[in-house]
Amino acid sequence: MKKMIDEFIQRESASGILLIGATVLALLFSNTFLAPAYQAFLHIPVEIRVGALHLDKSLYHWVNDGLMAIFFLLIGLEVKREILDGHLSSLSQVALPGIAAIGGMLVPALIYLYFNAGDPVAMRGWAIPTATDIAFALGILSLLGKRVPVSLKLFLMALAIIDDLGAIVIIALFYTSDLSLLSIAVAAVALIGLVLLNRFGVAKKAAYFLLGTVLWVSVLKSGVHATLAGVALAFTIPLLAQDEDGNTVSPLKEIEHNLHFWVAFFILPLFAFVNAGVNVTEISLLEMLAPVPMGILLGLFLGKQLGVFGFSLVAIKLGLAKLPQGSNWWQLYGVSVLTGIGFTMSLFIASLAFEDDSLYHYTDKLAILLGSFLSAVTGYAVLKMRAQPSST
Repeated sequence: MKKMIDEFIQRESASGILLIGATVLALLFSNTFLAPAYQAFLHIPVEIRVGALHLDKSLYHWVNDGLMAIFFLLIGLEVKREILDGHLSSLSQVALPGIAAIGGMLVPALIYLYFNAGDPVAMRGWAIPTATDIAFALGILSLLGKRVPVSLKLFLMALAIIDDLGAIVIIALFYTSDLSLLSIAVAAVALIGLVLLNRFGVAKKAAYFLLGTVLWVSVLKSGVHATLAGVALAFTIPLLAQDEDGNTVSPLKEIEHNLHFWVAFFILPLFAFVNAGVNVTEISLLEMLAPVPMGILLGLFLGKQLGVFGFSLVAIKLGLAKLPQGSNWWQLYGVSVLTGIGFTMSLFIASLAFEDDSLYHYTDKLAILLGSFLSAVTGYAVLKMRAQPSST
């Protein structure tokens, strides 16, 4: 188990560093003479046609609708494994990160709504500051070495996983367009087929991927966001099954292990590159003081830390949970600040909330970058200056 945790942290940390590089590169491209080439790259047409089935999207949309479905497949696998056989498998383990995650979603949403109440278009972005980017956050923690005990890293991992689960529910309930009943019916049949594969103990991963592809295409065509197909597929893949030789295998863990590299080192950096390109030279300070960017920036930087630390403090004082072993209040606060690094998930939700990227002149994306940057710098400073080295 310890080896798996260490490997997860190392990969997420390395991915966070790569995400930073991809973001800097996107900003460089979008703010120099390379901007036309960057825009042309985003709008490269990619078409797939099989008989009557026709999928024609730009590269930008293929990344957000296609590759991010694989990212959500990985999230789904992680959530299921943690619930069945991990750090979310008992009430005592899930208490603190669960309560903290609720606070970390509720308070930022309320801050955003405070700034944007009465504007129905802007209100669609209420979920943008509720997210936490685990790759970035663990990347910052990795720079601190033993100053941060393993128990706090596990707390952050569990919180981020619950946070992602909350994001999945939010996307399913609030970010759907006009529904196609035929496509939903096909998706339902595919999902039933996946459930039957699970119930009959089928261990062949190819069978799940075949039906999973049908599920993704039908969900893509249905009006429900296609990334949810990845989550649904993940929940049907068995943790344990018997192969043809009668040996016990774990299709879930095998797929999770194989996907981690591609998600961490290809999908997420590419997502960051195509979504973080904001032309800051065209954004004024006055525009950044508008309700939408202010709601996002303050929701991430203040809302996340107040929600996570405040709810954790109350839960611990009431005896509902315990302070992570070997940690102190300053360390818990520093990690709470780091949860304001919304980046990947916040950018993704922003792309769903405001389908027209230029609706708010890209101030929403810049606010995500600034809020995440402030959270990263402040969280690191708190942990660096006030926390004591740990032997845990």
